[in-house]
Order: sequence, then C-alpha cells, then structure tokens
Amino acid sequence: MTIRALLAASALSLAAFPALAEFALDARYTDNDGDMIADIPTEASELVDPDTLIFAYTPVEDPAVYAEAWADFITHMEEVTGKTVQFFPIDSNAAQIEAMRAGRLHISGFNTGSNPLAVACAGFRPFAMMAAADGSFGYEMEIITYPGSGIEKPEDLKGKQLAFTSETSNSGFKAPSALLQSLYGLAAGTDFEPVFSGKHDNSILGVANKDYPAAAVANSVMARMIDRDVVKADQIVSIYKSETFPTTGYGVAHNLTPELQEKIKEGFLSFPWEGSSLAEEFSKSGEEQFIPITFKDNWSVIRQIDEATGVSYACE
Repeated sequence: MTIRALLAASALSLAAFPALAEFALDARYTDNDGDMIADIPTEASELVDPDTLIFAYTPVEDPAVYAEAWADFITHMEEVTGKTVQFFPIDSNAAQIEAMRAGRLHISGFNTGSNPLAVACAGFRPFAMMAAADGSFGYEMEIITYPGSGIEKPEDLKGKQLAFTSETSNSGFKAPSALLQSLYGLAAGTDFEPVFSGKHDNSILGVANKDYPAAAVANSVMARMIDRDVVKADQIVSIYKSETFPTTGYGVAHNLTPELQEKIKEGFLSFPWEGSSLAEEFSKSGEEQFIPITFKDNWSVIRQIDEATGVSYACE
C-alpha cells in the first residue's frame, strides 16, 4: 500500500481561506453520522478486541526518550482497559498511518498535519489533545535560523536552503509553504531550495549545528529540546512565528469494539498528570492534561490549510 499526499503550492493567503472542499474518507470507511471520521463497524465480524494494544506517539529523533515519558501513561491505560499496552516507536508519518490502516496499530497520537490523512486513509478516530491547565492548547510554526547566518527575515530565505520535516507535517511543511508563498512571494523550488529532514528534532538539530541555514518547525518540540539541553536557546534565532495551531491528536483505530474505544478514551481523560513521567516531559511545552476534541471542529483550520495549499489525498 502506498499513501501519498499530492501537494501543489498556492498563492492563497492563510488569513483569507477559500471555502472548504468536501473532506472524503477512503471507500473502506463510512461516515453516516456526519462527524467526518470513520464510523465504528456495526457487524461483529468486523470488530477487533486484541489482548495487546499497540500505542505509538508521533515520529521523534530519540524514541527511547518518549518510551520513558509515556511509561506511566501506559501503566494507567493497562489498568483502565485490563489489557497489555505496548509502546511502538515510529520512524515516519507514512509508516504510522500504514500501520493503523493495516490493523497493526490500535492507539496513536498523529501530528497536526498528518491527522487528516490518518482520518481519511487509516480510519483514525481522534478524541483527545494535550492542553495547559487552563484548557488552552496548541503550538506555533516558527522559521528558525542560527546566529550569524545572514538570514534576519523571511525575505532573506531567497536563494537559500530551507529544511522542512515531511510533506504530511503542518508546521514542518504545509503552513510554511503557504505562508512563504502568500505573504512573501517565495515559492519552494523556485525562490529557495527545500530539503526534508524527516522530523522536527532533525530540523532543529540541523539548524543548531549549522547543517541547515534555516528550518520550519513546531515550537513545542523546540521548547522541549531546549529544556532537555539537546540544543541551546542561543544557538537558534526565530525569524517568523505563526498563529496557534492544534497539536497532536490522540485516538484509536475505528474497528476496535465500542466498549474498548470508550475504555481507551477514559484512560486518556482520567490520566493523573501530576508527578507522572508524561508531565515531566510535556510540561516543558506547557501541557498538563488531556482534553476532549473533535476532528470536525478542532481540525477545521488544518483542513483549510490543506485546501489553501492544494492538498488532496490518495489512499491505495
């Protein structure tokens, strides 16, 4: 199976989006209730109730760090569901989506930009997101460089190299592509050279170590890396900061039994953050709880970005 995002640069401004194109799920899924995510199958033969639940977080540079960060959460999820939960390190957005589509991944956090592709092509049913104690959530896309690079503003990227993460990433590709085109007249491949690092961690490290002159990244990832001393704040200079976007969406494969899906949702929303390994890692970017979300409402702005940048999805 191949999953691809077909992307074409557009001169449309993110501040004035066109009307949303119809969001369509792959033919293997249905959406009879109009919530824009795959319905849970009604035939018992199509439902699964595995003894071991496989959980994956978004692709990161050092999966071992996040396996440790999620340890307390996994213990809690095992207590709530009565099942074994296994953390599965993922090395790419495509592999993560393919794993859920093939039935090898049951619970996952998909990053902002790949969320619509996971919903459309893998039957992903998102229901939660991390948030601050006051309920606020999200992150910003920043275009960063290093001190002395000669790049002081977005216009200075002309003729330079800019690192993106992957084509499915919102802050690592979609949003910066649209913004640079619409606000500054800079088109990838024409006005600057795009390269792909694969992950936000790689892009941030690449700029800090002067491997890339500039990169577009999620500042929540950057904040955690600075807090862990993976990079130093004085190694990085930000030349652009976007509006706030929703962060990683957490949810389940559509064909888990309804009872199991409810228990997993309970596991997220009842997780005791204070003093946990999850709090130790994600408090670095201000997150202190899981809150309920819907793909239809909370991902509206991301679907608009997809529309503005000419994104369409093909699931094969």
